[in-house]
Order: sequence, then structure tokens, then C-alpha cells
Amino acid sequence: MDLALAPETLARWQFGITTVYHFLFVPLTISLAALTAGLQTAWVRTNKEKYLKATKFWGKLFLINIAMGVVTGIVQEFQFGMNWSDYSRFVGDIFGAPLAFEALIAFFFESTFIGLWIFGWDKLPKKIHLACIWMVSIGTVLSAYFILAANSWMQHPVGYRINEERGRAELTDFWRVLSQDTAVTQFFHTITAAFLVGGAFMVGIAAYHLARRKHVPVMRTSLRLGLVTVIAAGLLTAVSGDFLGKVMFKQQPMKMAAAEALWDGEAPAPFSLFAYGDVDKGHNEVALEIPGILSFLANGDFDSYVPGINDINKMEQEKYGPGDYRPNIPVAYWGFRWMIGFGMASFALGVLGLWLTRKKFLLPAALRTGEDEVPNLVLFRRKALSPRFARWYWITALWTMTFPLIATSWGWIFTEMGRQPWVVYGVLRTKDAVSPGVSQGEVLTSMIVFTLLYAVLAVIEVKLLVKYVKLGPPELTEADLNPPTKIGGDDRDADRPMAFSY
Repeated sequence: MDLALAPETLARWQFGITTVYHFLFVPLTISLAALTAGLQTAWVRTNKEKYLKATKFWGKLFLINIAMGVVTGIVQEFQFGMNWSDYSRFVGDIFGAPLAFEALIAFFFESTFIGLWIFGWDKLPKKIHLACIWMVSIGTVLSAYFILAANSWMQHPVGYRINEERGRAELTDFWRVLSQDTAVTQFFHTITAAFLVGGAFMVGIAAYHLARRKHVPVMRTSLRLGLVTVIAAGLLTAVSGDFLGKVMFKQQPMKMAAAEALWDGEAPAPFSLFAYGDVDKGHNEVALEIPGILSFLANGDFDSYVPGINDINKMEQEKYGPGDYRPNIPVAYWGFRWMIGFGMASFALGVLGLWLTRKKFLLPAALRTGEDEVPNLVLFRRKALSPRFARWYWITALWTMTFPLIATSWGWIFTEMGRQPWVVYGVLRTKDAVSPGVSQGEVLTSMIVFTLLYAVLAVIEVKLLVKYVKLGPPELTEADLNPPTKIGGDDRDADRPMAFSY
């Protein structure tokens, strides 16, 4: 049988496709929930219409995104029983605990407050309604933490014992699973990256409207909020990534050596800018490096020794038995660089955008108006910035919204592929986790069905987002501007059923 069509390979492809697709929605859900809550807070505090319009506009996009995220996330649960039953049997006692908490939060806590927020615009007082969206935001963060704790246990298993009689791992310390440094550092890195995604998403859409001179007050505010978010999140993502890298160097030295294509240990160890090598021979044929930087990233100094891929492979063969314990080196190496490259490009464009949108540049004083459309105004001052450069900035800002999504996708690919050949590092190999009774044809069929289904969902998602993005912020009604002061609304509306806000 062709190895490329083996059930294990197909099962990995299927899980990879569905996971990366699902993860496109997760960071946007987390960040948009918080950003929407922040905009609504600004409205409650200032009573300015632009904040209410912004809340309703971004809230609508948030709801579309979270709905698609829930739908695609459910498929992940199916695959544990379909293609990875041996994994589920072996680690179900441990992996199932944080997964259960995540499900409780996502399907009960978050959904309850999302419902109250959607239908409570004309039934709940301002501050109580505001509290609902903040509860949703908190729920998304907590949900993410439990999922990341489960994944971190796969990267660095703690708080368990192996029951030899039953042939499975059993949980002994749930708190240690939740609080280990792998989970904490991975959580902060993922959350900050999520806000990088949300900030860029906001920048891109705001740039689209501002380039067309539409909805200027709302989009100007959204653009500045998005740019500040991109810059803050970019800095924090870099800092948290450095902490996570140091943890990985200690816990998974093979993954980080593969990320740098460091074949043989060195002191000091260089950071690779570009490398091309022969995986079978275990060396680089071309290498462009900066001396000492990898030692600093690994251990906090510029002179320490960092083991290489060949060294670690020999150590793991001695510890775990014969075999090849190297991951896919090109995927790990380039995935690491795509993650960093697109993430830092987003940060750089955010810095440029924040500077360009000062009062004297892209958004001059003439544009700060209460009107939604300003077709007759010149958007750029020729003396401050050339119209051609400004036009290209808006186009770049629009496409920048995809950069963090590419970065986070490659980050997950690197995280999971770099752990191979282990599904639970040092405990359970991937080849031993696949369902033994599932055939090549069955896995291939389900992979094709899920991929086609996701393609249809992608079309639906994009069409919905494009439709409501083009419509822009909604017109406000009297009910929007004057919400009730008590739960249930005014007495004259007591018998009116709750209405869907959007």
C-alpha cells in the first residue's frame, strides 16, 4: 500500500484540514467579542452614536463568525471517535476533563449570554446588556484556556499515571494539567495572537470604507482602535512567543531544533535566516545565519550550547527505542518562519498606519464630521502624503487582515507537526493512536465529505461577511438610542415579544 494513502496519513490530513479551518474562526471570535464589548462600553460611558453604530456593526460580524466556529468545532469531537479511537481510549480520562469544561462554557455559559445580548437590546438596561457581552468575551477566553490546557498536555504530559493493567493514562492532578507552564505560556501567546487577528480584521474593513469615504466617524474610530490593537497585540505576541520558545526548548528540544534546521549542536548556536539542506544526510547545504541568537532565544545568553536534530534523535532512540524521531523538517522550519514573518508584517503595518493616520495625514480635520458619507472631500493632503502612496496604503491595509490568519494557521501547523512522531510527547506515538478498525476508504471518504462541506461553509461565510461589511453600520432607531431603564423594557412594551436585534 502506498504510504501516502495509509489510514494514519489520511487521518492526519483530515484532522489537519478541519483543525486549521476551524482555527480561522477561533482567534477572530475571541478578539471581536472583546473589541465589541469595548466599543459598547465606550457607548455606555459617552452616549456617542458612533460607538453604538460601531458596536452593532462589529457585533454582527462577530455573530456570523462565532456561529461558523461552533459548527466547524463540533466536527473535531467526531474525529476523536472516528479516526483516533485508540487515542481516545488511552488519554480520555485526562484529555476529556478540560474538553468537558470547554464544552460547558461554550455551549451553556457563552450561548446563554450571547442570547441575552442578541435579544436584550430593547429589554435590558444599558449596563446589564453591556455585562452580557463582557460575559461572552470572558467565556471565549476561558473556553480557549481549557482547550489549550488539553493541547499543552499533549505537548508536555503532567499530572497523570499509566495504569498498566488497563493500558491507559489516568488523571492524578487536574490542577497541574491546567497550571503547568506550557499551558500558561501557550495561552498568552495564543490570546495575544488572537487580538492581532481581530485588530487587523478591523483595520482592513475600516480601511475599505474610509477609502470609499463612507461611514467616516464610525470607521475612523474603528481604524484607530484596530491599529492600536495590532501594535499592542504584536508586541505582546512577540514577548509571549519568546517565553513559549524557551519553554519548548526545555520540553521539546527536537521541535525547536527542527524550527532552526540546526542539525548538530553548537555553542553558541546561530539563528537561521535561510537554510536549504538534505534531510536524509542530516545537514544543510546552504545556510544564512546570525551567530549566538538561537542560544539567547533558548537559554537567555549568547554563548550556551543548543543540541541539534541529530543529537536529539540519537538521545530519543536510546530512551524510546529504535526509530526516527525527527518531525518533517521543512514544514517545521518554514512554518516557524511564515508564522513570525506574517505576524511581524502585521505589526509593522500597524505602526505605519498609526503614524499615517495622525490628524494631519490620512484623516484630516475636514473628515471629522458627523456625516456618514463625505464624497466631495479630499481624503489626503497632497503636502503631507501623496495620493498614490495613500491609495496603496489603503489597499495594503485591506489585505493586511489576512496576514495574522496566515501566521496563526502556520503557528498551529508548526506546533502540531513539530511534535511528531508523537501524539502525546514521549508517551503515545501517532501511529498507535489511530482507530484500528477504520479502513483507508472510510477515512478518505470522510475526509472528502468534510472538505467539500467546509468549502460550502467557506462560501457561505465569505458571502455573509462581504454582504454585511458592504452594508456598513446600521441606522439607529429611537429604541436603540433610548434603551429601557429596567429589565423587561417599558410598561407599554411589556407584551411585545423579544426581537432579534439584527
